[in-house]
Amino acid sequence: MDRVCVVTGANRGIGLEVARQLAAAGDTVVLTARDERKAVEAAAGIGGQVLARRLDVADERSAAELAGELEKTHGRVDVLVNNAAIHYDTWQRACDADLGVVSEALETNLLGAWRVTLALLPLLRGSAHGRIVNVSSEIGSLASMGGGTPAYTVSKTALNALTRMLAAELRGDGILVNAVCPGWVATDMGGPGGRPVAEGARSVLWAADLPGDGPTGGFFRDGRSIPW
Repeated sequence: MDRVCVVTGANRGIGLEVARQLAAAGDTVVLTARDERKAVEAAAGIGGQVLARRLDVADERSAAELAGELEKTHGRVDVLVNNAAIHYDTWQRACDADLGVVSEALETNLLGAWRVTLALLPLLRGSAHGRIVNVSSEIGSLASMGGGTPAYTVSKTALNALTRMLAAELRGDGILVNAVCPGWVATDMGGPGGRPVAEGARSVLWAADLPGDGPTGGFFRDGRSIPW
């Protein structure tokens, strides 16, 4: 089936590779980025049905505009991959953090995903098999949490909590909502030394491709549960 899949922050890194793999599978991909020019350039390098669109996840109007367009052109969204994220703040510690940086991270990494989900939720409900995949990180796991990287860590922990709540509330609509850690991946944010971006993207796609009786409200890497 030709699904309509929205990927946020998809002009580079894991988001771009997720968009590439979805398009290769025959899906219609809405590749979004805050900078429309970068979205267009990224989409040009992918074969298949890829639509480049501007989306600033920190802007409610931007999310509403995308939702309005997709309602007119497709009438549904089958998969939402909340990938957009900022501020992997390895230079900070919680005990002396710049709370302005923390606020910015929360605005994009948590509220951005939340904002886009709310805007697209009517269209996800219009799908026979809606899927929401929140790209998280094991750094946000309370089970193994230590110090450092406070803005990114807190934002991903909060995103995990949002995942649990949405999964519980949307279960009756048949929409599966899961958080996925792609692992340490060699991207601009992750830096060199990580595993290939294609492997991290496949971990995300696993959650997008879940069958109707698949899990919801879980935290996964490579299809296996990881501790909250």
